Amino acid sequence: MSAAQPFDHVEPRDHTLDACFLGPYGENDTLLEKLLVEFLRDHVYWRRNFHPEDPPAIGTGAAHHPDYLAFESRMRRELHQLSAALKKSVPFHSPRYIGHMASDLLLPGLAAQMLTLPYNPNNVSEDAAPVTVDLEVQAGLQLARMLGYPHDPAQEACAFGHLTSGGTLANYQALRLALALKAFPVALRAAGAPELALPADDWSAFNLSTADGIALLETWQHWLAAQTPAQRAHWLHRVENERIEQLGLAGFFAAHPQLRVPLVLAPVTAHYSWSKGLKLLGLGRDQLELLPTDGMRLDPAALRDTLERCARERQPVLMCVAVLGGTEYGTIDPIDAVLAARQASRGRGLDFAVHVDAAWGGYLATLFRNEDGSLRTREEVAADYVQFPTPAVHAAFAALGETDSVTVDPHKLGYLPYGSGAFICRDHRAMTLLAERADYVFHAATPAGYLARYRSLGQFIPEGSKSGAAAAAVYVTHRVLPLDHAHFGALPRATVRAAETFHARAQRFALELADDVHALVPFAPDSNLVCLALNPCGNTSVAAANAFVRELHDTLRCDPHQPLQTKEFFGSVTSLRPDMLGPVQTSRIFAALGLDTASLGPDEDRLLILRHTLMNPYLIDHENGISYIDRYFDFLGRRMRMLRGGATSQT
Repeated sequence: MSAAQPFDHVEPRDHTLDACFLGPYGENDTLLEKLLVEFLRDHVYWRRNFHPEDPPAIGTGAAHHPDYLAFESRMRRELHQLSAALKKSVPFHSPRYIGHMASDLLLPGLAAQMLTLPYNPNNVSEDAAPVTVDLEVQAGLQLARMLGYPHDPAQEACAFGHLTSGGTLANYQALRLALALKAFPVALRAAGAPELALPADDWSAFNLSTADGIALLETWQHWLAAQTPAQRAHWLHRVENERIEQLGLAGFFAAHPQLRVPLVLAPVTAHYSWSKGLKLLGLGRDQLELLPTDGMRLDPAALRDTLERCARERQPVLMCVAVLGGTEYGTIDPIDAVLAARQASRGRGLDFAVHVDAAWGGYLATLFRNEDGSLRTREEVAADYVQFPTPAVHAAFAALGETDSVTVDPHKLGYLPYGSGAFICRDHRAMTLLAERADYVFHAATPAGYLARYRSLGQFIPEGSKSGAAAAAVYVTHRVLPLDHAHFGALPRATVRAAETFHARAQRFALELADDVHALVPFAPDSNLVCLALNPCGNTSVAAANAFVRELHDTLRCDPHQPLQTKEFFGSVTSLRPDMLGPVQTSRIFAALGLDTASLGPDEDRLLILRHTLMNPYLIDHENGISYIDRYFDFLGRRMRMLRGGATSQT
C-alpha cells in the first residue's frame, strides 16, 4: 500500500477488525446488544439458582405500588437527562477524532467489563474476588510476554504485573519498588544480619544491581526460615526497624550520612506524572533531573555524562526512565542505549533501575512479537510499512526484555475502558518488599506458588479496593486478541500505516500551501502520533504564529456549548520549547518555519503546534474508498486560507 495513495490497489482484507468495535456508525450494535442481553440473563439465572429454595424477596406486586412507580420515574428521568448530556461528549469513536489518546473501545473488553460489573468483584483479595484476582495476575503475565519478560509462573524469576487506575499510579509503583530494593541491603548491613555476604559499605549496598539485590533478599529469606521461631522474630524485628519503609526517608538517610538522597533521571519529554510521583513518595521534585533530548528522544551522550558526574560526586541514582512513545510527540527513546549506559556505569560503582514509561507505546510491542513470543527481525516488521520501524525503534523494542519494569496503559493503545493502566516488573521476587504484612520472611506462612501468593493482591499494590471488572476486560481482550503481530498487532499495524500516510500527506500539504503557510512535521513519527507546526508566510513572530494555531485549534477542539456536528474534525495542540529542543533542533525548526528565535520571550516561551493521535483503525475507510486523512488536510487548508484571508483584509 502506498502511504500517499491508499486506494491504488485493493489488498486482501482481514475482517477481524470489523468485529472488534461497536463501530463509527454503530455498525455492530446488534452484536453488542446480543452479548449484553445474553449475559445479563445469564447473571439473573445465576442469582436465581444460588439457593433456588429461597423465595423472591421483592414481591411481584411491588412493581405496581405508587412508591415503586415514583422511584422508577425519577430514575428514568435522571438517566434520560444523563443520556442527553452525554451526547455532548467527545466523539472518540469517529475517524474524525484525531486529538487525544482515546478511541473506540474493543468489544471484547467492553462486553467483559459490563458483564462483570453486576458481580462487583473487589480485587483487593480473593476473598472479595475469587475469579477476577486471578484474571488480573494472568493479565500481568500476558503483558509480560508481550514485553519479552519471563512469563512462566514456574520460573523462579518470573515477571509480575498488576493493573492500576492509570499510568501515573503505575509509575509511582515503579518508584516504590526501586527504592525498596535499593534500600534493603543497607538495612541488612545496619541490622548486622549474620552469616550473609554483605557489601562492604552503604554506598556499595545501595548500588547493588537489581539481580544482586534480589539474590541477597532470597538469601536472607532462606537464612531466616532456617532459624528457630525466637531467633526469627529477633532478626525480623532488627531488620524491619532499619528499613526505609519503617524509618521514612528522613530517618533512613539521617542514619546513613554517607548516602545522599538518590536522583531519578528522565528525558525532558517525560510525563508530568514523574514529578507527581517523586512528590508523593517524599523524595521531592528537586530529585528529578531532566535530561536533554536529540530530536525529542533521550540523548544517550547526555545520560552518560550525567552518570559520570554522579559517580564522581557519589550521587546515587534511583532510576533512569526511558519513554516508549511520548504522550506529546510519540517519540521512542533508545532503550538499548540506556541499558548500555547503565552497564558502563556499573564499572564506576553506580547502579540503578531502568524503567520504561510505555503508557502510550506499550502495545506497539505486539508488532515485534511472533505468535510464539519470540522477537521478529526488523526486516519482518518493516515488510508491512514504508519506513517503520527505523533501526533505532526496532533496537528499542528489542531491548525491552532487559529492563527492570514497564508502565503500559491498556486504556490507551489497548482500546479498553478507563481506568486500566498496568505496572509490570521483570522479576516478581522483588515485590515481596512491598508487602504491607511481612509475609515475605515466613515461607511457611506464604501461600505456595506464584499465583496463590498474589491472590492477596492488596498487600502489594498502592490501591486497596479496586475493580475486578477492569481486570476481566483486559484479560478477555488479550485472550480474544493475543498480544502478537498476527492478532492484536492488526490494530497498531493499521494505525502506524495511517501515521505514515498522514506524514506523507502533510509533506504534500506543505508544498500545496507553500505560498501561504509554512508547514512542517517537526519529527518523523516513531509511532502513530504525528505533530504539525504551522506559520503564515511572511511572519517571523512566535506570538503571531501561536495566535494562528490557536485560531485553528478553536475549530478543532470540543465545545460543549455547540452541537458536535458543527465540528468537522477534532484535534489537539502541544508545544515546542527551546529548553526541550536544544539549540540545534530549535534553529532547524524555527528556520524551516521562517520564525525568528529572538521573538521568544517570557510571554511566548514556546511554539504551539497541532498534535494528531492516529488511533482509529478506520482513518482509511477501505469499504467506502474514503481517506479521512485527505479530508482532514482539505479541511485544514480551507480553514487556513480563511484565516489568512481575514488577516489580509484586516491589514
